[in-house]
Amino acid sequence: MTDGQTLKWNGAGFAVACGALILLFSLGIRHGFGLFLQPISLEQGWGRETFAFSIALQNLVWGISQPFAGMLADRFGAKQIIVLGALVYAAGLWAMSQVAGEVVFILGAGVLIGLGLAGTTFPVIFGAISRLVRPEQRSMAMGITMSVGSFGQFALLPMTLGLIGFLDWDGALLALSAFALLMAPLAFGITRVDVAASTAAPDTSTVREALSGAFGSRDFWLLSLGFFACGFQVVFIAVHLPAFLADEGVDVSVATVVLALIGLVNILGSYLAGLWGGRLRKPMLLSWIYLARGALIAGFVLMPVTAASAYVFGALMGLFWLSTVPLTNGTVASVWGVKHMSMLGGIVFFAHQLGSFAGGWMGGWLYDRTGSYDMAWGLAIGLSLLAAALNWPIYERPEGKVA
Repeated sequence: MTDGQTLKWNGAGFAVACGALILLFSLGIRHGFGLFLQPISLEQGWGRETFAFSIALQNLVWGISQPFAGMLADRFGAKQIIVLGALVYAAGLWAMSQVAGEVVFILGAGVLIGLGLAGTTFPVIFGAISRLVRPEQRSMAMGITMSVGSFGQFALLPMTLGLIGFLDWDGALLALSAFALLMAPLAFGITRVDVAASTAAPDTSTVREALSGAFGSRDFWLLSLGFFACGFQVVFIAVHLPAFLADEGVDVSVATVVLALIGLVNILGSYLAGLWGGRLRKPMLLSWIYLARGALIAGFVLMPVTAASAYVFGALMGLFWLSTVPLTNGTVASVWGVKHMSMLGGIVFFAHQLGSFAGGWMGGWLYDRTGSYDMAWGLAIGLSLLAAALNWPIYERPEGKVA
């Protein structure tokens, strides 16, 4: 590596570290929401659908607002968007803690946190980082960032359970609101300076041209539709797995360990995805990940559900949990360039969030009407097969070549 290349990587190192910590707090807090389903629903006398709808709406609002947050980050820099997102995120957690009826709860959990997540997660963070490293380093940088973000799920889940036990669910939400505010100062480590990370000619496309090129591409739609399956599976499992295990007679503490295991092992999964994504065709890797997810889910629900089988499921699912994120965003960067990556990645992510809305809401809707999660698990398996088929034919251009 030349001195110039080393300087570019070293100059981005602090931004990568700050972006990774922002993801750690943002994703770590969000992945603990499933622990609040039963205590809140029981105390307030709600069915599971109310909580499930709130989380589903959160993911829908997140998805709708993400392309706009990405567009603003591309235009003005990520720092301002992250600070605003952190403040709104904290306000949403505070609103959830107030015992003021379903409307206030849905506003906080669904709308405010959805907007906060749009400013503090993948497209904004990855868009900033992608412009600070060379194309051949991009996949690895995203993998490292995602790995640290995954550690948040491992570290904050047990902490969230402990806060619920010590402070009750409303006090725990207030404490998490304070943690969300920590993302604001970290945003100042995300530099605005765009490094010439590509040896290709500079991308001079306008927003209109970038949107026209992406929307006119078959591969853009295939990538987006495949990401729908990821959203469905991740949110369904994160929100409904604790209740599913409780229905099967497994203690809630097991569910906490399982979700923490997913986050812990996903550190390795995301790192390997970033590593292999710089060497192999990323859409092909995505297909194999979706196939592995489908086989794992089928094995889990068809076998007797015990604490031991749940631990195995969590450890193996962690390998494939968010390893799709650096590969999907890396595909966006390599095919459509990095100038408008936060915006285009946000649009692809909108499809992911439509799946998240379906997974979060339909899990509760189907349970309330059938008395089990069997149909929802079946949908998760079928979507794995569909996503694998959709990603396989995507043509990935060499890094740095703008479509």
